[in-house]
Amino acid sequence: MRTVGVVGAGAFGTALAISIANQNNGVILWGRSQAQMKEIKHLNENSRFLPNIKFPNKLIPTSDFEPLLSCEIVLLAIPTQSLRQFLGVYKTKLENLPLVACCKGAELETGDLPTEIIQRYLPRNNIMVLTGPGFAQELAQGKPTAMTLGSTVPTADFQKILSSKTLRLYQSTDLIGLQIGGALKNVIAIACGIAMGAGLGESARAALMTRGFAEMIRFAKVRGGNQNTLMGLSGLGDLSLTCSSKKSRNFSFGYALSQGDLNKNFDTVEGSETSHIIAKFGDDFDIEMPITQMVSKVIKQEISSVQAMEHLLARPLREDES
Repeated sequence: MRTVGVVGAGAFGTALAISIANQNNGVILWGRSQAQMKEIKHLNENSRFLPNIKFPNKLIPTSDFEPLLSCEIVLLAIPTQSLRQFLGVYKTKLENLPLVACCKGAELETGDLPTEIIQRYLPRNNIMVLTGPGFAQELAQGKPTAMTLGSTVPTADFQKILSSKTLRLYQSTDLIGLQIGGALKNVIAIACGIAMGAGLGESARAALMTRGFAEMIRFAKVRGGNQNTLMGLSGLGDLSLTCSSKKSRNFSFGYALSQGDLNKNFDTVEGSETSHIIAKFGDDFDIEMPITQMVSKVIKQEISSVQAMEHLLARPLREDES
């Protein structure tokens, strides 16, 4: 039996822990809050994020960091904007452990992607990324899910450890491309939510997804990613899922934004902060990113959602190419 550590007891971290433990691996699920982890252990479920889904016997929830140090691999399922603070506290404990970034987006202050943030603090570690289309609820319920494990070194052993009967992992060496897809699809999902909330219809959503995908490709080329990577699970696959369902936090956030209804509790909307840093990067490097720019401006309340859509529709006619 292998032991896997999962840092972050939110919806996705918990779902990953359940999926991996169902494959007969021992899993340590760590959360910072003692009260939260005590409740999870008592109930044998994460009632806040994944209610009514009981934990496998080999899944151990804890707020004690020490058990993670004996794990063969540790997954970091915490928000991208929290990575720097977390690593500043725990970097010495994590030295030499294989780490997997399971978050999406770009750091607001630097524009760094998750693996780049980890690299700053732990340059000698084997750093990977797990990304692709997968809703936490479905993953935890054992519904078929396919994702990509990215690494610059061979990861066949880790691929086998983290895969299960219902979670199929593919491999890639393009860390940048994988993470660009994971970051920007959230921004486009917010745009689609805005459009649907404004009652613009399915055709408008399809147009935003398609032109948004073109933005992803343009940005990835400049950032050093491989265009072909975006044709796979972490790009087109994740984009299709996130833009098409109210289960997506980013889509739901955009929908609420358009409706002027942000009283709901949105725990983690990675696309919000990501839109600002990607928009700035696009300006600095003269990359055409109209959808990302509009999303950023709407979130900053510089323009209304109606004005954003009017601006996109008023753009000059051009050939349909990326």
